[in-house]
Amino acid sequence: MALVTISGYPSAGKSTRVAQIQAYLQQRLDAEDYAGPKLSVEVLSDDVLNLERSVYNDSRSEKPARGALFTAMQRQMSTDKILIVDSLNYIKGFRYQMYCAAREMKLRVCTVHVVAAPDVCREWNANRKDGRTYSTETFENLIMRYEEPSSMVRWDSPLFSILWLDTEIPGEQIWDALTKGVVKPPNGASLSVAKAPTDALHTLEQTTAGIVSQLFSEASGSSSGGKVVIAVSEGVKVDVTLPPRNITLAELQRLKRQFVTIHKKAITLGSTEKGRMDWSEESIGSKFSTFLGEHL
Repeated sequence: MALVTISGYPSAGKSTRVAQIQAYLQQRLDAEDYAGPKLSVEVLSDDVLNLERSVYNDSRSEKPARGALFTAMQRQMSTDKILIVDSLNYIKGFRYQMYCAAREMKLRVCTVHVVAAPDVCREWNANRKDGRTYSTETFENLIMRYEEPSSMVRWDSPLFSILWLDTEIPGEQIWDALTKGVVKPPNGASLSVAKAPTDALHTLEQTTAGIVSQLFSEASGSSSGGKVVIAVSEGVKVDVTLPPRNITLAELQRLKRQFVTIHKKAITLGSTEKGRMDWSEESIGSKFSTFLGEHL
């Protein structure tokens, strides 16, 4: 249904705002006048994943932690859920990844920037009693590296900023964004591509080699041309139209190599046809016979 990305300085009060947003959204879903689909509101955070604040001390521990958060987010996103990701989310490239994953699932998105002055965050961090304090060095490093969300870029839009002095959240605007906002189609670059079966290359080589061998036998010593029926395998036959001239084995082998080279790329990359290539003997035989008819 929707993904809410929370972003802000360390110890800026993000979890407090998340609790307010979750309560507001749940209240709207439970209201008697709500006539939309049945939805749940869930929160995914570092604490839910048992990620200590110390994972941000260096990149060697932070990178797998961020990967764990992203994997859990992908697993929990669904069309019957509003998922709120409560974490620093301070890297714009990571927020873009989250945005692309949501688009792939055809979910609505919004970003909530929890704003607090660095001095306020330092004071709150120093006074925490829950054992979730950032070390001074890590805190300062995260403040310096923070990449602020911008409403000018699509992956942070729509963007809602909540100041530490605000007593209320923009609940109505967030609700509208999550329930009435535009569902953007998946980005072509983020779509998964179907891979070819493991025996595709073997089938490609065997099928084309068999056709070349039979075709040369049929055409050998004849220059009349016309349609030739080739048995690809038991029950599978293809028609090849030959030109009215002599055809050499070298010519057939050259065309076979061209055809195989083109389709090897499809096997390596997924497909030249966005994963829709059929790698059966019948399909390969049909395509190769068409290819031969066009190039002979």
